[in-house]
Amino acid sequence: MLGTKPFLGPMEVMAYAAACTERLRLGCAVFVTPLHSPLHLAKSLSTLDQLSRGRLEIGVGLGGRRAFPAFGISPEGLTARFVEALRVMKLLWTEPAATFHGRFWQFDGAAMEPKPFQRPHPPVWLGGSHPTAVQRAVRHGSGFFGAGSQTTARFAEQVRVLRQALAESAPPATGFRIAKRVYLAIDDDAARARRRIGAALTDLYGYFGLQDLEGVAVFGPPAACVAGLREVANAGAEMILLNPMFDEAEQMERLAAEVIPRLT
Repeated sequence: MLGTKPFLGPMEVMAYAAACTERLRLGCAVFVTPLHSPLHLAKSLSTLDQLSRGRLEIGVGLGGRRAFPAFGISPEGLTARFVEALRVMKLLWTEPAATFHGRFWQFDGAAMEPKPFQRPHPPVWLGGSHPTAVQRAVRHGSGFFGAGSQTTARFAEQVRVLRQALAESAPPATGFRIAKRVYLAIDDDAARARRRIGAALTDLYGYFGLQDLEGVAVFGPPAACVAGLREVANAGAEMILLNPMFDEAEQMERLAAEVIPRLT
């Protein structure tokens, strides 16, 4: 929400995209839900699912174990707040009149209409990197979204944890999906691609102290990008979010013409 990057608000962008399209599915990876009131967020997401006639996918995450002083949020109790907010939203989406008495939110007989177009509610994707976050996705979500800041090898480890948690879940989880964001740069000059994607990722993640980020990206000529994306798929990704970091229009053209046809 806050920061120097000129990012548009996700809810507004998705609403605009819903109005401009008829079949495109819509999603944000991810809403940092501790920074939102779950009552307001549930209402906004339900409205968007109605307006798009059921094309919404909901991505949620903790935002890391750090303080958000501008929002009055400290790291203490952050996970509990996150899980409780999910429970609140699901209740409002599914119950005619919801009653909830938790640590952070309390209400009796609260009704929220209209419910989402999708029933019982849109798919909920959870992000995260720690093994407990991966296991939490199985307990509370419809899918897991691997972070773009994680290498393919690290993502493969997360998938192993996920599959173990899915095998042990009771009742058995059905329809659970696995995805990953991939930052990429298509350039016939591999060294230049590495420099440019590295600079873009350092600019994006430098605030968090992350370094040597070229290793998380897929970059180089089209054949190298095809190979890198196949590695992500082989690691367990059923869906891949392709995320160029510069020259977006040109990168998307090259993806459509030179990379994606070789993956299908």
